[in-house]
Amino acid sequence: MNGARDPAENPAVGNREPRARRFPVVLDGQPALVTGANSGIGKAVALGLAACGADVVVNYVVNSAAAEEVAHDIEAGGRRAIALKADVSREDEVRSMFASAVDHFGTLHIAVNNAGLQRDAPLHEMTLEQWNKVIGVNLTGQFLCAREAVREFRRRGVVDNVSAAAGKLVFMSSVHQEIPWAGHVNYASSKGGVMQLMRSIAQEVAPFGIRANGVAPGAVRTPINRAAWDTAEAYDRLMTLVPYGRIGEPEDIAQAVSWLVSDAADYVTGATLFVDGGMSLYPGFATGG
Repeated sequence: MNGARDPAENPAVGNREPRARRFPVVLDGQPALVTGANSGIGKAVALGLAACGADVVVNYVVNSAAAEEVAHDIEAGGRRAIALKADVSREDEVRSMFASAVDHFGTLHIAVNNAGLQRDAPLHEMTLEQWNKVIGVNLTGQFLCAREAVREFRRRGVVDNVSAAAGKLVFMSSVHQEIPWAGHVNYASSKGGVMQLMRSIAQEVAPFGIRANGVAPGAVRTPINRAAWDTAEAYDRLMTLVPYGRIGEPEDIAQAVSWLVSDAADYVTGATLFVDGGMSLYPGFATGG
């Protein structure tokens, strides 16, 4: 299987558990906005940034109760939070969300473009609505949010005692920015677009002290890919595609994002950090998130 490991050949594969990790408090005074933050990866990122010292805007489009719960958890940890509803594919709602966020926190230093979805179908059955919905949220939504964030970052500029950069953008991509995915042409196309969107923005805004990077998760334990991990049989099949021998957890992605937006990564821009346990090393077989 192109080098992919069989769990039967290595008893460690599939049995590893992620260790508990701490988030260093390095983001004091840096409000952050995370889209799609009421569940899954977005929720973990919002909580991780808060653990690092950031106040957080918790964006959502459905399930306000879940978003409010994330905000309350952040506040319970001693940081400020606000839940704001906005469909990231709608320009008016994105503009209103960023205006409310800046009004509430005074500014934003970090924007994590995480909101995304799937509408899967074989190519010959895929509707234009399915195509447009995925491109609208996964790609256009990241453009709209990045544009509003950059406008605020440029308006404020660098605050030396807060951050070395004027602002930090993170674009949530996928291993499928590199790996084709039959039956998911809308999703894979959106993530390939996210990669070039991020790289082009990074090149454009670097002279203003703004950094832009991507995070490309592989298989992560979230509702969007539940079928790939929620039974023992499915999990064992998945582990043949993950050299590191365990599924990713949302906190793995949160750790990566927290590092990318910290001053520890101040010379990193235009890069995609693959957080996939090596799944992208086997591009002929990977089916990630």
